[in-house]
Amino acid sequence: MEPMDIVGKTKEDASLPKATMTKIIKEMLPPDVRVARDAQDLLIECCVEFINLISSESNEVCNREEKRTIAPEHVLKALEVLGFGEYIEEVYAAYEQHRLETMDSIKGGKWTNGAEMTEEEALAEQQRMFAEARARMNGGATIPKQADPEPHLDS
Repeated sequence: MEPMDIVGKTKEDASLPKATMTKIIKEMLPPDVRVARDAQDLLIECCVEFINLISSESNEVCNREEKRTIAPEHVLKALEVLGFGEYIEEVYAAYEQHRLETMDSIKGGKWTNGAEMTEEEALAEQQRMFAEARARMNGGATIPKQADPEPHLDS
């Protein structure tokens, strides 16, 4: 029985975006190399199968540790168990880079972790966002100026 049969999905249900995969394949090769469509499809199938294999083994590692959530450590252990130990260092470095980029984009972007805001700041941000949404709904009417978050005590 195939791993995909266990979870009740067919191979058609589990795939990777062809355009993204084609872009990745082309970026990895010299510019003068062309890849036949059949070869691209085969590479995509291999990637899906690899993900299924790693996911399944990660789940086994997780279950052996009596955990309910697969953690990055489980994936790294699965790589080792399956004989891909030589990739662990590179995979871990990619994971750390992803974590740093994700944290930077969350902190530096429009969305921030609620724990980093005071309740008053969160309420002010919520009101500002409501005002922006209302303005868009009303055909671009002007957004009222945001109130000063720091009340002055000299009144």
